[in-house]
Amino acid sequence: MSVREITPAEHLAFLDSRRSASFLQTPAWGRVKAEWRHQSLGWFEGEKLIGAGLVLYRQLPKVKRYLAYLPEGPDLDWADDDLERWLAPLTAHLKGQGAFAVRMGPPVVVRQWSAAQVKDGIADPAVRRLGDLAPEARDHVGARVVSQLRELGWRPQLAEGGFSAGQPQYVFWIPLRTADGEQRTEADVLAGMNQLWRRNIKKAEKSGVEVRTATAETLADDLAAFHALYAHTAERDHFTPRPLSYFRTMADALGSEAPERFRLHLAHHEGDLVAATIAIRVGGHAWYSYGASSTEKREVRGSNAVQWAMIREALAAGCDVYDLRGITDTLDADDPHVGLIQFKVGTGGEAVEYVGEWDLPLNRAIYQAFQLYLRRRS
Repeated sequence: MSVREITPAEHLAFLDSRRSASFLQTPAWGRVKAEWRHQSLGWFEGEKLIGAGLVLYRQLPKVKRYLAYLPEGPDLDWADDDLERWLAPLTAHLKGQGAFAVRMGPPVVVRQWSAAQVKDGIADPAVRRLGDLAPEARDHVGARVVSQLRELGWRPQLAEGGFSAGQPQYVFWIPLRTADGEQRTEADVLAGMNQLWRRNIKKAEKSGVEVRTATAETLADDLAAFHALYAHTAERDHFTPRPLSYFRTMADALGSEAPERFRLHLAHHEGDLVAATIAIRVGGHAWYSYGASSTEKREVRGSNAVQWAMIREALAAGCDVYDLRGITDTLDADDPHVGLIQFKVGTGGEAVEYVGEWDLPLNRAIYQAFQLYLRRRS
């Protein structure tokens, strides 16, 4: 097996042959992360392309050495009993590109918990973390991937802050298909939600909240409106907002790759923008990516209305999963982060643990200096 650079068109064609891949592994994402050098890589058996990945190179200050990062990737056969035959040619290629270390986040699930389990865990003072609960399902592939990575010298990383983008190890999603693969109906998904979510969706409808999707003609103005509300949300909720230019680049890069890739939804009430969200779709996987909501008129439940619109759109598109993205693993009722998981649990979905992000040092001296640099910054 060999690894070499492929064109964005070859990469995209490979992804189009798959049911799902992370949007962070699309060629377009390399255009979004303009501060990183990017490269599409292909795994070949002979001349047959059997795997692909987007690698982002982040240069260290003052030296031509790079952290090579594959967020939520690469897209290969993680069920293979011999991962070394996939990873050895990858690391050899990256070392030749000047990488001092590789960081990747295999898109492989380890454990899952039902919404009912999470809800009961939050109510139980003896339970503080998801790991304190017996999972509803364990994935033997995920367990084997973790074991193999450790044997091959990879090091697990905390998925928060620091030099890399740091993708979440825990997410919450709504399955849109039954166990036998049948598409769920809107009524079935709605029935799986808790009473508060159903009541809020109904209240938004009765209050006259209207949700529309931005079109090519309205996108520029709609993005500006979204960003104004997003900046308001950031000030209220005490986080640092991204600039409008980032979302314009994101819309252009993803939208030009595939029309369904980037979708901006806006919820209005009597002419006022009360909530707005960005959804992303690759194959059968749909994500809630960014959201904003007004402090005023919260009683009309615009946030629930726009989420329900995105879920319905994912169902109509035949998706397998609607992914509400990251959660922390806390179930401590006194933890300020628990509100996020409580909001998502109301949708009736599942908490999911991935294998997380892993590092492989290629130059140990530089990697140790890099780790020291990160500790000093934190």
